[in-house]
Amino acid sequence: MTPKVGKTPKPDKPAKAPKPDKTAKAPKAALAPGTQPTAVEFLARLHVRQSDVEQAKYQRYFKTGQGDYAEGDFFLGVRMGEVFTLGKEFAAMPLDEIEKLLEQDIHEARAGAVKIMALQAQKKKTTEDRRRELYELYLRRHDRINNWDLVDLGAGRVVGGWLMDKPRDPLYDLARSENMWERRTAIVATSAFIREGQLDDTFAIAEILLHDKEDLIHKAVGGWVRDAGRSSRERLLAFLDEHAATMPRTALRYAIEHLGKEQRAYYLRLRDSVSPK
Repeated sequence: MTPKVGKTPKPDKPAKAPKPDKTAKAPKAALAPGTQPTAVEFLARLHVRQSDVEQAKYQRYFKTGQGDYAEGDFFLGVRMGEVFTLGKEFAAMPLDEIEKLLEQDIHEARAGAVKIMALQAQKKKTTEDRRRELYELYLRRHDRINNWDLVDLGAGRVVGGWLMDKPRDPLYDLARSENMWERRTAIVATSAFIREGQLDDTFAIAEILLHDKEDLIHKAVGGWVRDAGRSSRERLLAFLDEHAATMPRTALRYAIEHLGKEQRAYYLRLRDSVSPK
């Protein structure tokens, strides 16, 4: 039917909105040339990416309730992928600005800070002095690196990377710390050594932490022993032969994850024969 002159025809169906560009779900994070990457600017970029949906997910995923391991930790609600993208854009952030991010109550701000530290530590052009400063900052402000994901983001590159050609004594001190996050750093940091086929410290620290009271330490011990086993199945099996019967079930399940079905069943039976519960 031809519409009357002077009147805009009504569409039969509402006009479809253009499909969103999947590559542009959040505002661009690129800094203007010559712009100093500051904590204030990083926080501003975080806030425009806030999502109530993501915030609710984090509250379910991380244990932030009273008495939980992350009691009081506040999540703004920004996807970690976006936090890491921002970290790359702000990778040249000065050390004092990184520490300002670490001081934030917002979890994603601290995650961004540790991501930046890890990026700087692994960059080939980073000086030894700067790597040392990053290592010292990580340990000095471990009070702000206080959740398992924050430890896992930085311990390998910042701590393990610095100790690669140095005595590993600091890791053994951390393994005996009263602070669970420092203990987790001790085992996670050995990922740097595992990448180079150096496995002694992983298995030694795993033995120190084997009967830790915290489930998150059990998971780390089992996970890193498992990863060391990728380089040496013989070392992994020797460790399991000695400890499987008495190690925490969570740690054992993580450690045997990549073994064959029969081997997994064997080590689980071995443990259950000693401690059925």
